[in-house]
Amino acid sequence: MKLLLATRNAHKLREVGRVLDGIEIDSLGEDVQLPPEDGATYAANALGKARAAARATRRLVVADDSGIEAAALGGRPGVHSARYAGETAGDAENLALLIEQAPAGSPLAYVCVIALVDGGDGRERLFSGRCAGRMAAAPRGERGFGYDPVFMPDDVGDGRTMAELSDEHKDAISHRGRALRRMAEALRPTTG
Repeated sequence: MKLLLATRNAHKLREVGRVLDGIEIDSLGEDVQLPPEDGATYAANALGKARAAARATRRLVVADDSGIEAAALGGRPGVHSARYAGETAGDAENLALLIEQAPAGSPLAYVCVIALVDGGDGRERLFSGRCAGRMAAAPRGERGFGYDPVFMPDDVGDGRTMAELSDEHKDAISHRGRALRRMAEALRPTTG
């Protein structure tokens, strides 16, 4: 099976490739224009990207939108996680703002919604994943990206952040990993 991943984010491409081992993943070409992520929900953003790429390529397309939700901030930054510190902000600025605003030890959740759109028949499906955790007192770890240095997943329980976990460990518990495995299960051919 071959899927087109509607992103140009190298981190996501590597992560999806690891989790969907055995499924060939193609990256999005520069010739495909994706809409801005200005939807009110993760699903709206993921579907917008997947639909645009499926229309342009007539292929089976996967797109995701994900974010971090801080309970102390009423669920923010949420769908605005990639632009939390401003439209041109990068990971470092977004992380710094979350550190400034969310207290250490407060609940966090990573959320991901994956849209699968068939460019041939137009069929659409959504898959979601969630990973609960807590805010670290200070950033730790060199792995991962985005908010990983301050996200201590509840599934680990020893205080390590996502940025301190191996790729395999992170993929097993992450919001994106969970959503991708749900999608892979739905794509698995049934025998009978």
